[in-house]
Amino acid sequence: MSEIQRLAVLTSGGDAPGMNAAIRAVVRAAAACQVETVGVRDGFAGLLAGRFQPLDDRSVGGILHRGGTILGSTRCPDFHTFEARERALIALGEQDVGGLVVIGGDGSQRGALALHQMGLPVVGIASTIDNDLAETEATIGFDTALNTAMSAIDRLKDTATSHHRAFLVEVMGRNSGYLALLAALATGAEFAVLPEREMPLEAVADDIQASYARGKAHYIAVVAEGAKPSANTLAAYLRQHPCAFDIRLTVLGHVQRGGSPSANDRLLASRLGAAAVSALLAEREGVVVGWRAGAVVEIGMDAAVAPCNKVTPELLELADMLAR
Repeated sequence: MSEIQRLAVLTSGGDAPGMNAAIRAVVRAAAACQVETVGVRDGFAGLLAGRFQPLDDRSVGGILHRGGTILGSTRCPDFHTFEARERALIALGEQDVGGLVVIGGDGSQRGALALHQMGLPVVGIASTIDNDLAETEATIGFDTALNTAMSAIDRLKDTATSHHRAFLVEVMGRNSGYLALLAALATGAEFAVLPEREMPLEAVADDIQASYARGKAHYIAVVAEGAKPSANTLAAYLRQHPCAFDIRLTVLGHVQRGGSPSANDRLLASRLGAAAVSALLAEREGVVVGWRAGAVVEIGMDAAVAPCNKVTPELLELADMLAR
């Protein structure tokens, strides 16, 4: 077993519902092993600035249901440099920290991997609403973001039907269309425009006309933020060409990041947080804890940040078939 007496935890990159539940699990799992925890304020930027705060059982009470992250999160371009990472190691050493838990997505785990390669015991926790980490079926925050998008699209469908309109709904996901595709499936949307399949503008316009001809009273297209064409480009094109429906564009934006985490995200965060501490104290560092086939899995950090595509042909075929 590891001789770590104190570990640090930070949240980095885009916030995700359930990050607080993961922080809570890390602190309480460590305490159960007589290991102290310090929190790092504002991600890797806070690590470079030496912004630490002690965390114990009581300081993480009452946060399980809260969205966002009590530790704060920032982007930190400076962390790409070797010199910055050396400063981070010095700061951790001054706090007598023997290991680090990083809660975040692709960019965060790349930073964690860089520190691990410099000799620091590090374990990552898969947390991103994009669900774009490889070899894990679920990431903290994805389920809540999907439910938020679903609820919004359901409401838009009501008004779309009332006014015989076509709504283009942009959802987050960065360069992954997985969130958009599942939101389209869950809401019965007529179309999903994704980065994984580039779509001619004319194809969407033709699909809208075909839906109208079949007697549809509305049209919903879910557009991933990294899609080509973009939601703005698509809306501009449709407004300039004859269309059976009045066109409206809704960008859900950061509303998908906020709010109380779902039961699934609270449970996932709790399990992954405890598993991260277990891996770190058992000297199984250099891994990201994720979820696959109904169980916690430990994924090598280099594998976790490898390119992945969760938009499968089977999902695309299902969405197209059910959208009629």
